[in-house]
Amino acid sequence: MVKSIFETQWYHTVETRIQELLNAERGYLSGNTAKSTRAVGDAVQDILADRFNSLLGEDVCRNYSANFARRAMADIAFEDLHGFYYVVDVKTHRLSTKFNMPNLTSVDRIARFYEDDSNYFVILMVVYDLDMLNVDVKKVHFVPIEFLDWDCLTVGALGWGQIQIANSNKILLDPRRKRKEWMLQLCDTLIEDFYPKELSKIDKRIERFRKVRLFWEQHP
Repeated sequence: MVKSIFETQWYHTVETRIQELLNAERGYLSGNTAKSTRAVGDAVQDILADRFNSLLGEDVCRNYSANFARRAMADIAFEDLHGFYYVVDVKTHRLSTKFNMPNLTSVDRIARFYEDDSNYFVILMVVYDLDMLNVDVKKVHFVPIEFLDWDCLTVGALGWGQIQIANSNKILLDPRRKRKEWMLQLCDTLIEDFYPKELSKIDKRIERFRKVRLFWEQHP
């Protein structure tokens, strides 16, 4: 049976190679860059975009691309030799920051993307701290979104709903979880909790602007 890279142990090898690559890189941060988590994240992403296909190897990776708009679903994308398609969202988390709640993707995008079983939406999370002006990578997560346990995820009120990591200091993984189970839990979260709360908010907003309208009707 043909398997994706996440049905083997290969993704752990990729995680190790990413950590070794980034820890070997030196001199790409300035004093000003190091102060900004956004700037460090951009620098790390640029390094990975340039080198990621070589980390995977020609016997794994083909049709590699790292040219995407900032609002695109992917920072990096590639196919493997079996035709599985991987869209990779690069995230960074600095351990010295107390709270980080990154957006991953919209619920509508993931629902459409996962209608094809050969597609994988992958989170590449680089967990680091700074050693002077050098990035010291402590941990790398290279996993499909369905490996992320719902106990560490939440849905933010943007568009149809935005899947977010609730706190990057507490990432919970379950590699045994099947995509079907994860997607069914996404649907339950939206149907039973998120959307009813959004409807309640809308009812309150309607009532608020009924009062505003009444005010303006009576206004001289």
